[in-house]
Amino acid sequence: MGMLNIIKKAGVGAVAASNPVALLYGEVVQTSPLTVLVEQRLSLPAEVLVLTEQLTERKVRIGTEEVVVRQGLYAGDRVLLARMQGGQSYVLLDRVVSA
Repeated sequence: MGMLNIIKKAGVGAVAASNPVALLYGEVVQTSPLTVLVEQRLSLPAEVLVLTEQLTERKVRIGTEEVVVRQGLYAGDRVLLARMQGGQSYVLLDRVVSA
């Protein structure tokens, strides 16, 4: 095996060992406290989840009425997550909907 192949193999191993960002699908199990189940085996508590603004509820007042402009997460919602390098935190990117 040549020196170049050894260096390539070491580089690939280093990247794999560092757990680079990975995209995963999950399902919201409960909203208070927020818990997401990933691949039916890994339950993620709120402490390791980072929410984007897109997934938080937004209401506006129009006259005397409050109107929901953007819904928050609900139990049963399917979501797309990004596992951050090292696997210590997960960013909830958005809901996953059927085509």
